[in-house]
Formats: sequence, structure tokens, C-alpha cells
Amino acid sequence: MPYAHVVFTVPEELAPLALRNQRLFYFDVVRAASQTLLEIAADPRHLGARIGVLAVLHTWSQSLQHHPHLHCLVPAGGLTCDHLRWVPTRRHGFFLPVRVLSRMFRGKLLAFLKQSYRRNQLYFAGKLAELSAPLAFYSLLASLRRREWVVYSKPPFGGPEHVLKYLARYTHRVAISNGRLLSLENRQVHFRWRDSRHNNRSNVMRLDATEFIRRFLPHVLPTGFVKIRHFGLFANRNRRQALALCRVHFCASVQDLSTLLNEQQKSALHRSCPHCRCGTLHVIAHYFAGQAIPATAGPYSATVDSS
Repeated sequence: MPYAHVVFTVPEELAPLALRNQRLFYFDVVRAASQTLLEIAADPRHLGARIGVLAVLHTWSQSLQHHPHLHCLVPAGGLTCDHLRWVPTRRHGFFLPVRVLSRMFRGKLLAFLKQSYRRNQLYFAGKLAELSAPLAFYSLLASLRRREWVVYSKPPFGGPEHVLKYLARYTHRVAISNGRLLSLENRQVHFRWRDSRHNNRSNVMRLDATEFIRRFLPHVLPTGFVKIRHFGLFANRNRRQALALCRVHFCASVQDLSTLLNEQQKSALHRSCPHCRCGTLHVIAHYFAGQAIPATAGPYSATVDSS
């Protein structure tokens, strides 16, 4: 099964505010992005399914500048609301419309920031002091609302093995890996970086040791902050049951499946094809006194999935 890779980027005008309010701001970024994905995917106009989201927060660019953005790994499909079938994406190589994602993400994050400002939860210091005035703060939000924000949906991963490779490489890393560090000579740190503005060309950057530390330290997250979070089908509270249902729809075997599901989910499983366990049986008619009365309940009452 392919996975989509969606990246939500925070506008650079908000980066200083994020740096002074890391715990609150980063939490709002994750909350806005996850709600955006879940709500748009559940919309029948787009996918009409409940999806899973694994979100990983990154705060750096290749040159160690402060650049908050959120990587989201999402299966290219989801379960229907009644959990009776799996809904794949409508087109190969396409997940959800990025413009719709961008605008909802923008609206949600700005609303969260406005709420935090009204509750006096934001901290303004140094160059941010002028933003503490209501006129300046709301003017900033208004200017950002008029702009298009960057949300990028990368080509889907080829399968679970590619997802695991990505997670192993990027989820638990710090702002710069040891492999990119080249040398420390005469208080100058040399390291490799990719220039995204020039086709990801590899270059060597030289920074004074003090400047290198100054760029590195802002990426140390607040104590106890969780930068990897799970939502939807992957949420901790229902992950075992949800993934068990997904395996059933993909014809995978699960040991003692009945112990993982609630009564409603067990009932849905009992309606699977008794032979292949893949297709789902739907009631299309009831027989009464020898006559067929069409079933009207349920969104799939007029169809039969068979193997």
C-alpha cells in the first residue's frame, strides 16, 4: 500500500514567534495540520474516509536556520465511517488537494494563535515586543491570511519498506547528523548542506563555532515535548483495533482477532464474505412473504461486494 508524504510549512514571519513560544506554538502547528488532514479526508467530496496520520516536527533547514515545518506520513486511503470497507485514493499519485489543505491549515493555525493571544498565553520579548500591541498582532495575522501558505504533497512512497526507511533516517535525528560534519579547524565548523534554491546542490558551509552553536541550540525542543505524534487510525487509544480492521480488509491474517475488536467492529467483520474473508456482504433486500423488499438503510444498500 502506498503512503502519501505531506509537508506543512510555517511562514517565516511566524518563525520568531515560534522561537519565543516553542511549546505552545509547535503544539498548535501539529494540532492544525492533523485536524486539517483528518477533516478534509473525511469529506466525501475528497476521500470520504477516516485516515491515519504520523506527524514528525522538524524545526531546521539544511543550513541550520530556524524553519518550522511538519512532515506527515499518511496511508493513501482510509476506512469508511462504518468501518466496513477500505477507500483508496481516487487517482494514482494523488492524495488530497494541496490548495484546500493549505487554506484550512492557515485558517486553523491563525485561529489558534488568536485564541492564545486573547488568553495572554503568548510571550513577547526583544524584537517581538512591538507585536504585543493588539493592532500590530492582528495586522500580522491579517497579512498572513491574505497569502497562500506552502503545503507540499510529495509523491507517494512505494510501500511500507520505504516508510520504515524514512522513519529510521529522519524521525529521531537532531538538526544535523554526524555524517554531515566535516571538520573543526581554527574555530571554524565545516559541514555539508543541500541548497534547495539551486536544485539541492551539495555545498560546504563554514561557520564560526559560536555561530554554529547559536544556530543549533534553537532546535533543542522544550523538555518533555513530543515531536512524533499519531492521529486517526494511528492514535494510541484505538490503534490496535483500527489496524486489525485494516488487515482484514487487506486479507491479512490476525491471530485471535476477536480480542482486538469491540462489538460493533465484530459485527462488521461477521458480514465479510465467508469464503475469502475479503469482500464485504451488504444487505440489498429483505424477503417477506415471498417478495423482495429493497433495503433502504446504509450507504451501500444497493451494492454487493463479492470475490
